[in-house]
Amino acid sequence: MARGINKVILVGNLGNDPETRYTQGGMAITRISLATTSVRKDKDGNQQERTEWHRVVFFGKLGEIAGEYLRKGSSVYVEGSIRYDKYTGQDGQEKYSTDIIADEMQMLGGREGGGGGAGGDRPARAPRQDYGNQGGGQRRPAPAPASQPAPIDDFADDDIPF
Repeated sequence: MARGINKVILVGNLGNDPETRYTQGGMAITRISLATTSVRKDKDGNQQERTEWHRVVFFGKLGEIAGEYLRKGSSVYVEGSIRYDKYTGQDGQEKYSTDIIADEMQMLGGREGGGGGAGGDRPARAPRQDYGNQGGGQRRPAPAPASQPAPIDDFADDDIPF
């Protein structure tokens, strides 16, 4: 029997600051609320916006990174899987939740643009993922065009958590 695929890709903005908690074993669990907005035209030609809110959960090292670097309003790219849960609430009623379990995250936007500070040229991944290059060689940043000044690095590579 073939295996199924459960893959979610989201690009959106945080609606609140991340909430990070730790298990008794010390593993970070960070939750965010992520908004994605789509625009379409109705039959009269008017643009209609629709915003969907997604509950995203990060575990382990990725949870630590998300909790430290993401803030309300940050733009972020998230890959993961969708999980549906059913539980009994304090009032005895059955409740349902839908979460995105993230296994990859990329902070978008510049350092001054509110998008997050430690974005690089590859996404942050959960520890079980391969950090290596798929192409086999070293990644080198593209040279800056001659008309623009080169960016000033005011941080050491050791400051980047991934």
